[in-house]
Amino acid sequence: MPSYAEVLSLYRSLIRQSKRFTDYNIREYALRKTREDFRQNAKIDPKQAEAAYEQGLNQLELVKRQATVYSLFAAPLKSIMDK
Repeated sequence: MPSYAEVLSLYRSLIRQSKRFTDYNIREYALRKTREDFRQNAKIDPKQAEAAYEQGLNQLELVKRQATVYSLFAAPLKSIMDK
């Protein structure tokens, strides 16, 4: 079972990587999805926690790859939604 520190580190890493998306809509979706998933899995049993942690690690790798790909093909102008 992952420790509290490991889970917190995973959450922070997912949030940090989600903020790397250049497109506003994708960035906000990734942030919202991360927050919702962690809230949903806050009270699960240890067996499910291990599976959820592994899924989170897989999601982190996916977000890293996707952020890199999106940055390569980013639009030259920012969206009006970006601050």
